[in-house]
Amino acid sequence: MTFDLPFCWECTVRLLGATLLGAAIGLEREIRGKGAGIRTHLLVALGSALFMIVSMYAFPDASKFDASRVAAGVVGGLGFLCAGIIMKNRHISGLTTAAGLWVTGAVGLAMGGGMYEVSVLTTVVMIICMEAANLFPSSMGDRQVNAILSGNKQEDVSAAIESLGKQVRWFALHREGDVTKAEVCLHTKKKENPLALLERLSAMPGIQVENME
Repeated sequence: MTFDLPFCWECTVRLLGATLLGAAIGLEREIRGKGAGIRTHLLVALGSALFMIVSMYAFPDASKFDASRVAAGVVGGLGFLCAGIIMKNRHISGLTTAAGLWVTGAVGLAMGGGMYEVSVLTTVVMIICMEAANLFPSSMGDRQVNAILSGNKQEDVSAAIESLGKQVRWFALHREGDVTKAEVCLHTKKKENPLALLERLSAMPGIQVENME
């Protein structure tokens, strides 16, 4: 396959366009203090665009080659990447960031395929939607809190979990020597101050809060 100058310029525009759109999405995540920022998003978009270009032009002699298979492979690969972001110590978090990376991959594929208008429109709509969601009061809804409680008596730990009532979504008990520990997942109102929740847990008889996030 020969590469003429117009084709090289076309590929350059697609790769740079994907990089810029990915960086724009990552900038919004960076401003919000999320783990996946500009570099992660632009790399996902750039890599997706390159995969699409390779799938479309790198195999001109393969008569039975299906270019859509590469795009499907990129989507599957992003699924593994997003799963690593969501799952952390058996707890679920980072769903918005993972979904953002998934859409960023789609933007890169579209840009790599020469669908410039669709890529730009998707990026704009995505950023507007994420920013609009931040306009809602931060005190609305529930917050997931993961805590590790410990106590010398299993009865104290069990009583503490029971006192939390419906706020407990799941918990796991285990013994470490003479100490009973409980991993607890709580759903609390966002209007409740995290420090107030920490004080409430620490005030329970015979209970120590080893970690809360």
